Amino acid sequence: MAKDKKVEQITDMEVDFAQWYTDICRKAELVEYASVKGFTILRPYGYAIWENMQRIMDAEFKKTGHQNVAMPVLIPESLLKKEGELVNGFAPECAWVTQGGSEELEERLAFRPTSETMFCDHWSRVLHSYRELPMLYNQWCSVIRWEKTTRPFLRSREFWWQEGHTIHETAEEAMAETEQQLNCYADFYEKVLAIPVVKGRKTDKEKFAGAEATYTVECMMKDHKALQGATSHYFGDKFSRAYDVTFTGRDNKLQYPFQTSWGSTTRMIGAVIMAHGDNNGLVLPPQIAPIQVIILPVAQHKPGVLEAAAALKERLAAAGLRVQMDDSDNSMGWKCAQYEMKGVPLRVEIGPRDIENSQCVLVRRNDGVKTVIALDKLEDAAQEQLALVQQGLYEKARRNLDEHCWPAFSVEEAKKLQEEKGGFIKTMWCGDVACEQKMKDEAGMSSRCIPFEQEKLSDVCACCGRPADKMLFWGVAY
Repeated sequence: MAKDKKVEQITDMEVDFAQWYTDICRKAELVEYASVKGFTILRPYGYAIWENMQRIMDAEFKKTGHQNVAMPVLIPESLLKKEGELVNGFAPECAWVTQGGSEELEERLAFRPTSETMFCDHWSRVLHSYRELPMLYNQWCSVIRWEKTTRPFLRSREFWWQEGHTIHETAEEAMAETEQQLNCYADFYEKVLAIPVVKGRKTDKEKFAGAEATYTVECMMKDHKALQGATSHYFGDKFSRAYDVTFTGRDNKLQYPFQTSWGSTTRMIGAVIMAHGDNNGLVLPPQIAPIQVIILPVAQHKPGVLEAAAALKERLAAAGLRVQMDDSDNSMGWKCAQYEMKGVPLRVEIGPRDIENSQCVLVRRNDGVKTVIALDKLEDAAQEQLALVQQGLYEKARRNLDEHCWPAFSVEEAKKLQEEKGGFIKTMWCGDVACEQKMKDEAGMSSRCIPFEQEKLSDVCACCGRPADKMLFWGVAY
Protein backbone atom coordinates (compact mmCIF):
# COMPACT_ATOMS: atom_id res chain seq x y z
CA MET A 1 0.00 0.00 0.00
CA ALA A 2 1.56 3.24 -1.10
CA LYS A 3 1.65 6.04 1.46
CA ASP A 4 0.84 8.67 -1.14
CA LYS A 5 -2.49 8.27 -2.85
CA LYS A 6 -1.92 7.50 -6.53
CA VAL A 7 -5.46 7.36 -7.85
CA GLU A 8 -6.79 10.87 -7.56
CA GLN A 9 -10.36 9.96 -8.57
CA ILE A 10 -10.99 8.40 -5.16
CA THR A 11 -12.28 10.69 -2.45
CA ASP A 12 -10.44 10.20 0.84
CA MET A 13 -12.54 8.16 3.29
CA GLU A 14 -11.73 10.68 6.01
CA VAL A 15 -13.30 13.45 3.89
CA ASP A 16 -16.46 11.68 2.71
CA PHE A 17 -16.80 7.98 3.49
CA ALA A 18 -19.95 7.53 1.40
CA GLN A 19 -18.34 9.10 -1.68
CA TRP A 20 -15.14 7.11 -1.11
CA TYR A 21 -17.24 3.94 -1.14
CA THR A 22 -19.06 4.88 -4.35
CA ASP A 23 -15.77 5.87 -6.01
CA ILE A 24 -14.27 2.44 -5.28
CA CYS A 25 -17.34 0.61 -6.55
CA ARG A 26 -17.02 2.35 -9.90
CA LYS A 27 -13.26 2.97 -10.27
CA ALA A 28 -12.39 -0.62 -9.34
CA GLU A 29 -14.89 -1.65 -12.05
CA LEU A 30 -17.17 -3.59 -9.73
CA VAL A 31 -20.49 -2.06 -10.80
CA GLU A 32 -22.03 0.50 -13.10
CA TYR A 33 -25.41 2.13 -12.83
CA ALA A 34 -28.15 0.75 -15.09
CA SER A 35 -30.68 2.77 -17.08
CA VAL A 36 -33.44 1.73 -14.63
CA LYS A 37 -33.19 3.79 -11.44
CA GLY A 38 -32.04 1.80 -8.42
CA PHE A 39 -30.59 -1.05 -10.50
CA THR A 40 -26.89 -1.75 -11.04
CA ILE A 41 -24.85 -3.81 -13.47
CA LEU A 42 -22.47 -6.24 -11.80
CA ARG A 43 -19.38 -5.89 -13.98
CA PRO A 44 -17.00 -8.82 -14.70
CA TYR A 45 -14.57 -8.01 -11.87
CA GLY A 46 -17.38 -7.57 -9.36
CA TYR A 47 -19.10 -10.71 -10.58
CA ALA A 48 -15.84 -12.65 -10.30
CA ILE A 49 -15.68 -11.73 -6.61
CA TRP A 50 -19.28 -12.92 -6.19
CA GLU A 51 -18.48 -16.16 -8.06
CA ASN A 52 -15.63 -16.89 -5.64
CA MET A 53 -17.92 -16.24 -2.69
CA GLN A 54 -20.57 -18.51 -4.24
CA ARG A 55 -18.09 -21.30 -4.88
CA ILE A 56 -16.82 -21.36 -1.30
CA MET A 57 -20.23 -21.02 0.36
CA ASP A 58 -21.92 -23.51 -1.96
CA ALA A 59 -19.32 -26.13 -1.08
CA GLU A 60 -19.95 -25.55 2.63
CA PHE A 61 -23.72 -25.84 2.19
CA LYS A 62 -23.33 -29.12 0.31
CA LYS A 63 -21.16 -30.57 3.07
CA THR A 64 -24.23 -30.45 5.31
CA GLY A 65 -26.54 -32.04 2.76
CA HIS A 66 -28.13 -29.01 1.09
CA GLN A 67 -29.18 -29.20 -2.56
CA ASN A 68 -29.59 -26.35 -5.03
CA VAL A 69 -32.97 -25.71 -6.65
CA ALA A 70 -34.52 -22.95 -8.78
CA MET A 71 -37.89 -21.40 -8.01
CA PRO A 72 -39.95 -19.12 -10.30
CA VAL A 73 -39.31 -15.38 -10.16
CA LEU A 74 -43.06 -14.50 -10.05
CA ILE A 75 -45.43 -15.15 -7.14
CA PRO A 76 -49.25 -14.97 -7.45
CA GLU A 77 -50.71 -12.35 -5.12
CA SER A 78 -53.12 -14.88 -3.58
CA LEU A 79 -50.19 -17.13 -2.66
CA LEU A 80 -48.22 -14.27 -1.14
CA LYS A 81 -51.22 -13.28 1.00
CA LYS A 82 -51.63 -16.67 2.66
CA GLU A 83 -49.18 -15.71 5.40
CA GLY A 84 -50.32 -12.24 6.45
CA GLU A 85 -47.25 -11.15 8.41
CA LEU A 86 -44.95 -11.87 5.49
CA VAL A 87 -46.99 -9.99 2.91
CA ASN A 88 -47.45 -7.04 5.25
CA GLY A 89 -43.71 -6.93 5.89
CA PHE A 90 -42.80 -6.87 2.21
CA ALA A 91 -45.81 -5.05 0.71
CA PRO A 92 -44.09 -1.63 0.48
CA GLU A 93 -41.19 -3.18 -1.45
CA CYS A 94 -43.06 -5.46 -3.87
CA ALA A 95 -42.93 -4.83 -7.61
CA TRP A 96 -45.92 -6.17 -9.55
CA VAL A 97 -46.60 -7.58 -13.02
CA THR A 98 -50.13 -6.72 -14.15
CA GLN A 99 -49.94 -7.39 -17.88
CA GLY A 100 -48.63 -10.25 -20.01
CA GLY A 101 -48.08 -9.33 -23.64
CA SER A 102 -51.11 -7.25 -24.58
CA GLU A 103 -53.48 -8.80 -22.06
CA GLU A 104 -54.30 -7.78 -18.50
CA LEU A 105 -53.54 -10.59 -16.05
CA GLU A 106 -56.42 -12.03 -14.01
CA GLU A 107 -54.21 -11.84 -10.92
CA ARG A 108 -51.26 -9.65 -10.08
CA LEU A 109 -47.88 -11.37 -9.91
CA ALA A 110 -45.17 -10.16 -7.54
CA PHE A 111 -41.51 -10.27 -8.43
CA ARG A 112 -40.10 -12.36 -5.61
CA PRO A 113 -38.84 -10.27 -2.68
CA THR A 114 -38.06 -13.62 -0.99
CA SER A 115 -39.22 -17.18 -1.72
CA GLU A 116 -40.79 -18.70 1.39
CA THR A 117 -44.19 -18.77 -0.32
CA MET A 118 -42.92 -20.60 -3.38
CA PHE A 119 -41.07 -23.21 -1.35
CA CYS A 120 -44.11 -23.83 0.83
CA ASP A 121 -46.37 -24.16 -2.19
CA HIS A 122 -43.94 -26.67 -3.67
CA TRP A 123 -43.61 -28.67 -0.46
CA SER A 124 -47.40 -28.85 -0.10
CA ARG A 125 -47.40 -30.83 -3.37
CA VAL A 126 -44.37 -33.10 -2.98
CA LEU A 127 -44.03 -33.88 0.75
CA HIS A 128 -45.83 -37.02 1.91
CA SER A 129 -43.98 -38.88 4.65
CA TYR A 130 -41.55 -38.28 7.50
CA ARG A 131 -39.17 -40.53 5.55
CA GLU A 132 -38.64 -37.67 3.06
CA LEU A 133 -37.52 -35.24 5.75
CA PRO A 134 -35.54 -33.15 6.13
CA MET A 135 -35.69 -31.30 2.80
CA LEU A 136 -32.61 -29.08 2.67
CA TYR A 137 -32.76 -26.64 -0.25
CA ASN A 138 -30.86 -23.57 -1.36
CA GLN A 139 -31.11 -21.35 -4.41
CA TRP A 140 -28.78 -18.77 -5.95
CA CYS A 141 -30.85 -16.07 -7.62
CA SER A 142 -31.76 -12.40 -7.64
CA VAL A 143 -34.72 -10.78 -5.92
CA ILE A 144 -36.42 -7.43 -6.35
CA ARG A 145 -37.33 -5.07 -3.53
CA TRP A 146 -38.42 -1.56 -4.48
CA GLU A 147 -36.09 0.31 -2.11
CA LYS A 148 -36.49 4.08 -1.86
CA THR A 149 -32.79 4.81 -1.25
CA THR A 150 -30.17 2.70 -2.99
CA ARG A 151 -26.40 2.26 -2.85
CA PRO A 152 -24.29 -0.31 -4.76
CA PHE A 153 -24.16 -3.70 -3.01
CA LEU A 154 -25.66 -2.37 0.23
CA ARG A 155 -29.20 -1.65 -0.92
CA SER A 156 -30.51 -1.90 -4.46
CA ARG A 157 -33.80 -2.73 -6.11
CA GLU A 158 -32.41 -5.97 -7.51
CA PHE A 159 -29.69 -7.88 -5.73
CA TRP A 160 -28.05 -11.27 -5.98
CA TRP A 161 -28.11 -13.67 -3.06
CA GLN A 162 -28.53 -17.20 -1.86
CA GLU A 163 -31.60 -18.17 0.11
CA GLY A 164 -31.71 -21.44 1.97
CA HIS A 165 -35.07 -23.02 2.83
CA THR A 166 -35.47 -26.21 4.83
CA ILE A 167 -38.25 -28.24 6.48
CA HIS A 168 -37.81 -30.72 9.32
CA GLU A 169 -39.71 -33.33 11.24
CA THR A 170 -39.18 -31.71 14.65
CA ALA A 171 -38.74 -28.24 16.07
CA GLU A 172 -35.42 -29.30 17.60
CA GLU A 173 -34.03 -30.28 14.20
CA ALA A 174 -35.16 -26.99 12.66
CA MET A 175 -33.64 -24.94 15.48
CA ALA A 176 -30.36 -26.86 15.11
CA GLU A 177 -30.40 -26.05 11.37
CA THR A 178 -30.95 -22.36 12.11
CA GLU A 179 -27.96 -22.30 14.46
CA GLN A 180 -25.79 -24.37 12.11
CA GLN A 181 -26.32 -21.96 9.21
CA LEU A 182 -25.70 -18.92 11.36
CA ASN A 183 -22.38 -20.44 12.38
CA CYS A 184 -21.65 -21.18 8.72
CA TYR A 185 -22.06 -17.47 7.93
CA ALA A 186 -19.94 -16.44 10.90
CA ASP A 187 -17.14 -18.78 9.80
CA PHE A 188 -17.32 -17.45 6.23
CA TYR A 189 -17.06 -13.85 7.38
CA GLU A 190 -14.20 -14.50 9.75
CA LYS A 191 -12.17 -17.15 7.92
CA VAL A 192 -12.76 -16.09 4.30
CA LEU A 193 -13.68 -12.40 4.33
CA ALA A 194 -11.44 -11.63 7.34
CA ILE A 195 -14.27 -9.71 9.03
CA PRO A 196 -15.04 -10.42 12.71
CA VAL A 197 -18.71 -10.61 13.64
CA VAL A 198 -21.02 -10.37 16.62
CA LYS A 199 -23.49 -13.27 16.65
CA GLY A 200 -26.85 -12.81 18.26
CA ARG A 201 -30.62 -12.80 18.09
CA LYS A 202 -32.66 -9.98 16.61
CA THR A 203 -35.33 -8.39 18.78
CA ASP A 204 -38.96 -9.09 17.88
CA LYS A 205 -39.15 -5.59 16.41
CA GLU A 206 -36.25 -6.29 14.02
CA LYS A 207 -36.85 -9.95 13.18
CA PHE A 208 -37.86 -11.20 9.73
CA ALA A 209 -41.57 -10.87 8.93
CA GLY A 210 -43.25 -14.15 9.83
CA ALA A 211 -40.32 -15.64 11.76
CA GLU A 212 -40.46 -16.90 15.32
CA ALA A 213 -36.80 -15.96 15.74
CA THR A 214 -34.15 -14.28 13.60
CA TYR A 215 -30.42 -14.63 14.23
CA THR A 216 -27.76 -12.40 12.75
CA VAL A 217 -24.06 -11.78 12.27
CA GLU A 218 -23.31 -8.08 12.73
CA CYS A 219 -20.16 -6.44 11.38
CA MET A 220 -18.44 -3.12 11.98
CA MET A 221 -17.16 -1.03 9.10
CA LYS A 222 -14.17 1.33 9.08
CA ASP A 223 -16.45 4.31 9.69
CA HIS A 224 -17.71 2.48 12.80
CA LYS A 225 -21.21 1.95 11.42
CA ALA A 226 -22.89 -1.44 11.68
CA LEU A 227 -23.70 -3.75 8.79
CA GLN A 228 -25.99 -6.78 9.04
CA GLY A 229 -23.90 -9.48 7.42
CA ALA A 230 -26.35 -12.41 7.07
CA THR A 231 -29.41 -13.78 8.84
CA SER A 232 -30.86 -17.17 9.77
CA HIS A 233 -34.55 -17.57 10.66
CA TYR A 234 -36.56 -20.15 12.59
CA PHE A 235 -40.23 -20.25 11.51
CA GLY A 236 -41.63 -23.05 13.63
CA ASP A 237 -44.64 -24.59 11.84
CA LYS A 238 -46.31 -21.23 11.11
CA PHE A 239 -45.72 -21.25 7.35
CA SER A 240 -46.53 -24.95 7.10
CA ARG A 241 -49.94 -24.30 8.59
CA ALA A 242 -50.57 -21.24 6.41
CA TYR A 243 -49.73 -23.16 3.22
CA ASP A 244 -51.09 -26.55 4.30
CA VAL A 245 -47.73 -28.34 4.17
CA THR A 246 -48.24 -31.69 5.92
CA PHE A 247 -46.68 -35.13 6.16
CA THR A 248 -47.62 -38.48 7.63
CA GLY A 249 -45.66 -38.86 10.85
CA ARG A 250 -44.26 -41.91 12.56
CA ASP A 251 -47.60 -42.34 14.32
CA ASN A 252 -49.45 -42.39 10.96
CA LYS A 253 -51.05 -39.01 11.72
CA LEU A 254 -50.77 -35.85 9.63
CA GLN A 255 -48.27 -33.36 11.03
CA TYR A 256 -46.87 -29.97 10.06
CA PRO A 257 -43.11 -29.74 9.39
CA PHE A 258 -40.91 -27.08 10.99
CA GLN A 259 -39.22 -24.60 8.70
CA THR A 260 -36.12 -22.40 8.45
CA SER A 261 -34.71 -19.93 5.98
CA TRP A 262 -31.34 -18.20 5.84
CA GLY A 263 -29.66 -15.84 3.41
CA SER A 264 -26.64 -13.78 2.45
CA THR A 265 -26.24 -11.37 -0.45
CA THR A 266 -23.84 -9.37 -2.60
CA ARG A 267 -23.91 -6.99 0.37
CA MET A 268 -20.91 -9.06 1.47
CA ILE A 269 -18.90 -7.33 -1.26
CA GLY A 270 -19.89 -4.00 0.26
CA ALA A 271 -18.78 -5.31 3.64
CA VAL A 272 -15.35 -6.20 2.24
CA ILE A 273 -14.97 -2.75 0.70
CA MET A 274 -15.88 -0.92 3.90
CA ALA A 275 -14.03 -3.23 6.30
CA HIS A 276 -10.71 -3.43 4.44
CA GLY A 277 -10.50 -0.75 1.72
CA ASP A 278 -8.21 2.27 1.91
CA ASN A 279 -7.61 5.51 0.04
CA ASN A 280 -5.90 3.65 -2.79
CA GLY A 281 -8.90 1.41 -3.44
CA LEU A 282 -10.02 -2.13 -2.73
CA VAL A 283 -8.16 -4.50 -0.44
CA LEU A 284 -9.35 -8.05 -1.10
CA PRO A 285 -8.94 -11.13 1.10
CA PRO A 286 -7.02 -13.70 -0.97
CA GLN A 287 -9.70 -16.39 -1.13
CA ILE A 288 -12.22 -14.17 -2.95
CA ALA A 289 -9.78 -12.12 -5.06
CA PRO A 290 -10.27 -12.71 -8.82
CA ILE A 291 -6.52 -12.09 -9.21
CA GLN A 292 -4.53 -13.29 -6.22
CA VAL A 293 -1.12 -12.40 -7.66
CA ILE A 294 -0.20 -9.80 -10.27
CA ILE A 295 3.22 -10.05 -11.88
CA LEU A 296 4.76 -6.79 -13.06
CA PRO A 297 7.92 -6.94 -15.19
CA VAL A 298 10.29 -4.05 -14.40
CA ALA A 299 12.11 -2.49 -17.39
CA GLN A 300 10.32 -4.99 -19.56
CA HIS A 301 11.95 -3.65 -22.71
CA LYS A 302 15.26 -5.17 -21.61
CA PRO A 303 16.26 -8.65 -22.82
CA GLY A 304 14.90 -11.59 -20.86
CA VAL A 305 12.57 -9.67 -18.52
CA LEU A 306 9.25 -10.61 -20.13
CA GLU A 307 10.36 -14.22 -20.47
CA ALA A 308 11.33 -14.37 -16.78
CA ALA A 309 8.02 -12.80 -15.71
CA ALA A 310 6.06 -15.25 -17.90
CA ALA A 311 7.92 -18.15 -16.30
CA LEU A 312 6.91 -16.93 -12.83
CA LYS A 313 3.30 -16.70 -13.97
CA GLU A 314 3.34 -20.28 -15.22
CA ARG A 315 4.82 -21.54 -11.98
CA LEU A 316 2.28 -19.76 -9.78
CA ALA A 317 -0.62 -20.86 -11.98
CA ALA A 318 0.63 -24.46 -11.75
CA ALA A 319 0.65 -24.03 -7.95
CA GLY A 320 -3.08 -23.30 -8.08
CA LEU A 321 -3.04 -19.53 -7.69
CA ARG A 322 -5.10 -17.08 -9.74
CA VAL A 323 -2.32 -15.08 -11.37
CA GLN A 324 -1.96 -12.54 -14.15
CA MET A 325 0.93 -10.67 -15.73
CA ASP A 326 0.70 -7.09 -17.00
CA ASP A 327 3.06 -6.62 -19.94
CA SER A 328 1.20 -3.58 -21.31
CA ASP A 329 3.09 -0.42 -22.22
CA ASN A 330 1.63 1.50 -19.27
CA SER A 331 4.13 2.95 -16.79
CA MET A 332 5.16 0.99 -13.69
CA GLY A 333 3.55 3.64 -11.49
CA TRP A 334 0.24 3.35 -13.34
CA LYS A 335 0.29 -0.44 -13.08
CA CYS A 336 0.99 -0.41 -9.35
CA ALA A 337 -1.84 2.06 -8.78
CA GLN A 338 -4.22 0.07 -11.01
CA TYR A 339 -3.75 -3.21 -9.15
CA GLU A 340 -3.83 -1.49 -5.77
CA MET A 341 -7.18 -0.02 -6.84
CA LYS A 342 -8.44 -3.50 -7.74
CA GLY A 343 -7.28 -4.88 -4.39
CA VAL A 344 -4.98 -7.62 -5.71
CA PRO A 345 -3.50 -9.16 -2.53
CA LEU A 346 0.06 -9.75 -3.78
CA ARG A 347 2.30 -8.08 -6.34
CA VAL A 348 5.41 -9.74 -7.78
CA GLU A 349 8.07 -7.54 -9.39
CA ILE A 350 10.98 -8.82 -11.44
CA GLY A 351 13.54 -6.83 -13.42
CA PRO A 352 17.10 -7.19 -14.84
CA ARG A 353 18.82 -6.88 -11.47
CA ASP A 354 16.45 -9.44 -9.93
CA ILE A 355 17.18 -11.87 -12.75
CA GLU A 356 20.92 -11.40 -12.17
CA ASN A 357 20.47 -12.23 -8.47
CA SER A 358 17.93 -15.05 -9.03
CA GLN A 359 15.34 -13.22 -6.97
CA CYS A 360 12.05 -11.30 -7.16
CA VAL A 361 10.18 -8.85 -4.94
CA LEU A 362 6.80 -9.62 -3.32
CA VAL A 363 4.62 -6.70 -2.16
CA ARG A 364 1.58 -7.17 0.08
CA ARG A 365 -1.45 -5.02 -0.75
CA ASN A 366 -2.76 -4.63 2.81
CA ASP A 367 0.34 -3.07 4.36
CA GLY A 368 2.80 -2.48 1.50
CA VAL A 369 5.50 -4.69 3.04
CA LYS A 370 8.10 -5.77 0.48
CA THR A 371 9.92 -9.09 0.69
CA VAL A 372 12.84 -10.16 -1.50
CA ILE A 373 12.84 -13.91 -2.10
CA ALA A 374 14.93 -16.39 -4.08
CA LEU A 375 13.25 -17.50 -7.29
CA ASP A 376 13.36 -21.14 -6.30
CA LYS A 377 11.26 -20.29 -3.20
CA LEU A 378 8.54 -18.49 -5.15
CA GLU A 379 5.59 -20.86 -4.71
CA ASP A 380 5.99 -21.29 -0.95
CA ALA A 381 6.76 -17.61 -0.43
CA ALA A 382 3.67 -16.51 -2.36
CA GLN A 383 1.43 -18.76 -0.26
CA GLU A 384 3.06 -17.49 2.93
CA GLN A 385 2.56 -13.85 1.93
CA LEU A 386 -1.08 -14.44 1.02
CA ALA A 387 -1.63 -16.02 4.43
CA LEU A 388 -0.05 -12.93 6.02
CA VAL A 389 -2.41 -10.70 4.03
CA GLN A 390 -5.39 -12.67 5.36
CA GLN A 391 -4.07 -12.56 8.91
CA GLY A 392 -3.27 -8.85 8.73
CA LEU A 393 -6.72 -7.97 7.41
CA TYR A 394 -8.49 -9.94 10.13
CA GLU A 395 -6.35 -8.57 12.96
CA LYS A 396 -6.88 -4.97 11.85
CA ALA A 397 -10.65 -5.48 11.52
CA ARG A 398 -10.71 -7.24 14.89
CA ARG A 399 -9.03 -4.25 16.55
CA ASN A 400 -11.53 -1.92 14.90
CA LEU A 401 -14.40 -3.91 16.40
CA ASP A 402 -12.89 -4.44 19.83
CA GLU A 403 -11.87 -0.79 20.22
CA HIS A 404 -15.29 0.59 19.29
CA CYS A 405 -17.69 -1.20 21.62
CA TRP A 406 -18.85 1.03 24.48
CA PRO A 407 -21.00 0.33 27.55
CA ALA A 408 -23.69 2.90 28.35
CA PHE A 409 -26.14 3.23 31.22
CA SER A 410 -28.66 5.75 29.88
CA VAL A 411 -30.08 6.86 26.55
CA GLU A 412 -28.27 10.18 26.93
CA GLU A 413 -24.91 8.48 27.50
CA ALA A 414 -25.53 6.11 24.58
CA LYS A 415 -26.31 9.04 22.29
CA LYS A 416 -23.20 10.93 23.36
CA LEU A 417 -20.96 7.90 22.83
CA GLN A 418 -22.39 7.31 19.37
CA GLU A 419 -21.95 10.93 18.36
CA GLU A 420 -18.40 11.21 19.71
CA LYS A 421 -16.97 7.74 19.08
CA GLY A 422 -19.38 5.69 16.94
CA GLY A 423 -19.36 1.92 16.94
CA PHE A 424 -21.50 -0.51 18.93
CA ILE A 425 -23.11 0.80 22.11
CA LYS A 426 -24.03 -1.94 24.56
CA THR A 427 -26.66 -1.48 27.27
CA MET A 428 -28.92 -3.54 29.45
CA TRP A 429 -32.48 -3.82 28.10
CA CYS A 430 -35.75 -4.79 29.73
CA GLY A 431 -37.21 -6.29 26.54
CA ASP A 432 -39.87 -3.61 26.03
CA VAL A 433 -40.29 -2.46 22.43
CA ALA A 434 -41.10 1.03 23.74
CA CYS A 435 -37.56 1.29 25.10
CA GLU A 436 -36.19 0.07 21.79
CA GLN A 437 -38.14 2.79 20.00
CA LYS A 438 -36.97 5.39 22.51
CA MET A 439 -33.32 4.62 21.71
CA LYS A 440 -34.13 4.92 18.01
CA ASP A 441 -35.99 8.22 18.40
CA GLU A 442 -33.69 9.92 20.88
CA ALA A 443 -30.25 8.47 20.09
CA GLY A 444 -30.68 7.58 16.41
CA MET A 445 -29.64 3.94 16.86
CA SER A 446 -31.40 0.70 16.00
CA SER A 447 -30.96 -2.50 17.96
CA ARG A 448 -28.42 -4.70 16.22
CA CYS A 449 -28.81 -7.92 18.24
CA ILE A 450 -28.96 -9.56 21.63
CA PRO A 451 -25.45 -11.07 21.49
CA PHE A 452 -24.94 -14.68 22.44
CA GLU A 453 -21.96 -13.58 24.56
CA GLN A 454 -23.75 -11.67 27.29
CA GLU A 455 -22.30 -9.27 29.86
CA LYS A 456 -24.12 -8.06 32.95
CA LEU A 457 -23.44 -4.33 32.82
CA SER A 458 -26.03 -3.51 35.50
CA ASP A 459 -29.37 -4.72 36.81
CA VAL A 460 -31.56 -2.12 35.10
CA CYS A 461 -32.58 -1.08 31.60
CA ALA A 462 -30.67 1.91 30.24
CA CYS A 463 -33.86 3.26 28.68
CA CYS A 464 -36.41 3.04 31.50
CA GLY A 465 -34.63 1.98 34.71
CA ARG A 466 -36.73 -1.15 35.18
CA PRO A 467 -35.13 -4.55 35.92
CA ALA A 468 -33.22 -5.95 32.93
CA ASP A 469 -31.42 -9.22 32.29
CA LYS A 470 -30.44 -8.83 28.61
CA MET A 471 -27.54 -6.93 27.11
CA LEU A 472 -28.31 -5.41 23.71
CA PHE A 473 -26.01 -4.01 21.03
CA TRP A 474 -27.10 -0.75 19.36
CA GLY A 475 -25.64 1.04 16.35
CA VAL A 476 -26.10 3.27 13.35
CA ALA A 477 -26.47 0.80 10.50
CA TYR A 478 -26.27 0.67 6.72
